[in-house]
Amino acid sequence: MNFNSAYQGKRVWLTGDTGFKGSWLALWLNQMGADVFGIGLAPDSREGPFVRADLSSLIRHETVDIRDAARMEEIARTFKPDVVFHLAAQALVRQSYVDPVETFDTNVRGTANILNALRLAVNPCAVVVVTSDKCYENREEDYAYREADPMGGHDPYSASKGCEELVAASFRLAFFAPAGKIQLATARAGNVIGPGDWAADRIVPDAIRAFRAGKPLSVRNPRAVRPWQHVLEPLGGYLRLGQALLEEGAAVAEGWNFGPDPASAQDVGTLADQLAKTWGRGVSWQSEANPANLHEAHLLQLNIEKARVRLDWRPVWDFETTVRRTAAGYQAMMVAPDAEAVRQFMRDEIAAYESGT
Repeated sequence: MNFNSAYQGKRVWLTGDTGFKGSWLALWLNQMGADVFGIGLAPDSREGPFVRADLSSLIRHETVDIRDAARMEEIARTFKPDVVFHLAAQALVRQSYVDPVETFDTNVRGTANILNALRLAVNPCAVVVVTSDKCYENREEDYAYREADPMGGHDPYSASKGCEELVAASFRLAFFAPAGKIQLATARAGNVIGPGDWAADRIVPDAIRAFRAGKPLSVRNPRAVRPWQHVLEPLGGYLRLGQALLEEGAAVAEGWNFGPDPASAQDVGTLADQLAKTWGRGVSWQSEANPANLHEAHLLQLNIEKARVRLDWRPVWDFETTVRRTAAGYQAMMVAPDAEAVRQFMRDEIAAYESGT
């Protein structure tokens, strides 16, 4: 995958830079010569890439909540971004059951704040709003969702992401005319895994914590099918989409799926098997009942033909490679002696992805 010099010297406003995906994207953009202004909440783990790679020394960073509308307006007005990647979100399904109002407030109002700030600043820019594969109305059928399918969402997180898509579409239609200065697209990724994710209540971080402690991993829904993909896959899609917005403008200002090949849609039990096999050292997993009996989707797939044809984007790593690199990556990051070693590991992974190896 080659972005040429698309981001060289560009001012890039990145929201959610302290998160798992945001940290990897911050390093990648910095490596491509972008002037990155990242915002986010305080990192939720000292073991994540933002802290371990000391990314705040590579990019401009501010700890701020996207619900602070006045500060969002000030950043848009003074930084004058050429490109915006909006990743900041309350990103956990089960947390959305605990605090649904905060989930909607962050994901819907926070997104509206970012887009309104850009509207008021009237600065030419390309905007990629990252939502989720869970934005679709999930009918629990053997069907890969396409970009034109209806939005939905059973749980508050999924519904908030469907709402986020509607907010983005509204701003595009109402304020960002096709021939205007601001070109806005949305990106929907699959279930993203990879080294450096330490979020609570996600299958891979839960597995690594259990394996490291010498305990079996407990899995709630081992037969639930998800479109697993390495973190660099959707980030490559976001970067390709941002590049296309800069080069083609309104022609690509719409919604896009960035999921894995169909063979990577595997059930959670298969993922747990592969993780345990790759990790080694006698680790194991066990099935347990959903303790709160909360609804979770059992089948979810994305159709990525549109991105293949129109953006010339396609997945690089298959399911087995994704799991292997994820497990090995956690092990490498955990033993890395300093920030530069973590950065070098991340740079090597990005180089391998870009070369397709």
